[in-house]
Amino acid sequence: MKRFLLVTLLLVSGLVAAASLALRAEGPVPRGFVILPPLVRAAMNELFLANNEHWDELADLTTLEQMLGTVKPTQREYLGCLQGTVVGDTVHVTQWSLARNLKQLQFAVGGTCDHVAQFIGTWHTHPYRADLRGHAVKERALSSMDLATFAAGTDLVTIAVWDVDSVDTALRRPGGEIDHPAQVEVRGSGMEE
Repeated sequence: MKRFLLVTLLLVSGLVAAASLALRAEGPVPRGFVILPPLVRAAMNELFLANNEHWDELADLTTLEQMLGTVKPTQREYLGCLQGTVVGDTVHVTQWSLARNLKQLQFAVGGTCDHVAQFIGTWHTHPYRADLRGHAVKERALSSMDLATFAAGTDLVTIAVWDVDSVDTALRRPGGEIDHPAQVEVRGSGMEE
């Protein structure tokens, strides 16, 4: 009897999951988005440029040396804490602040945002790497580790800046579902410091 109930429960669960997927496939699911004020976006660009200034001085290093940054660290990732509000499924970033206990490596960054009022998430830079010819290799999206860390946490938004005016964003919707990539709009005002 227990086996029958278990098989029935699994069958019903499978049918519900299949029906849910079919409903999603029928039409677009409304997605949330992130609004970044121009001053916040400009500050992100400035920090990307400042922390990525010497990316092209890596061509003579091995990939391991580049990633560890132990030989000649020419750039550093940067981590900022986002502040703002949420209205429905829209995250409004109002400003950001530097993460505490910032640990900047060439291709990794750490820190905390426990000190931030109205904390909604984080942003960080993705520095260029140099290929064998010395050309920029750009990490154009949140890495699988970025997304796994975001999924396991409670932040509402995470942003990776991978070039001036180029970002990748993930957003946690009110029900917990993660939108990636999430839509970003630069508009409004912010950075009331």
